[in-house]
Amino acid sequence: MSALFEKLARLFEDGHGRDIPDLMNDVRFADADRTADAAVLIAITDRAESDGGPGVILTKRPDYLRDHPGQVAFPGGKLDPGEDAIEAALREAEEELALHRRHVRLIGTTDRYQTGTGFDITPVLGVVPPDLDLVPHPREVEAWFEAPLDLLMDRRNWTEHEVFWRGNMRHYLEMHHDGFRIWGVTAAIIANLSRRLAWLD
Repeated sequence: MSALFEKLARLFEDGHGRDIPDLMNDVRFADADRTADAAVLIAITDRAESDGGPGVILTKRPDYLRDHPGQVAFPGGKLDPGEDAIEAALREAEEELALHRRHVRLIGTTDRYQTGTGFDITPVLGVVPPDLDLVPHPREVEAWFEAPLDLLMDRRNWTEHEVFWRGNMRHYLEMHHDGFRIWGVTAAIIANLSRRLAWLD
């Protein structure tokens, strides 16, 4: 096992052993009758500090997609019949980026996030080797990039906004990195994970 994997696994277990109130979620905006189960893969690269340190693999969705067009996202999607969240996250990473499941060292599933657009998302955390030869699926991924884990885990790097949506004020986080806008559901999942891991404490 790598030192990164061992550290993340320890922080993950410790973080899920304590109650953390007020994690971000859009459940109050969701229509329970239209919610579909989904999963995403939070793939953290086992990159040496001398090479920039660990990063998180993110994608940009094409503008023509029906769900969350043009947004930065984790590899992921709806569960197929008979799948669990881990199986779905690994399958979607293979389909979207040719990130084969044999490269993923699983740590576990973290806090579910229910969106206002009809998805109940289970994030799956894993560690992958750096510099994999990833190939974006042309119909599902416009681009992919790696954002530094330290950058994402530091709440001071995020800007908080609010907007009136579906009859209520919705709070969301936003960050611009290397020409990409990270916000919405992806930002919320990152924020929740940062509280579980307490990575920078």
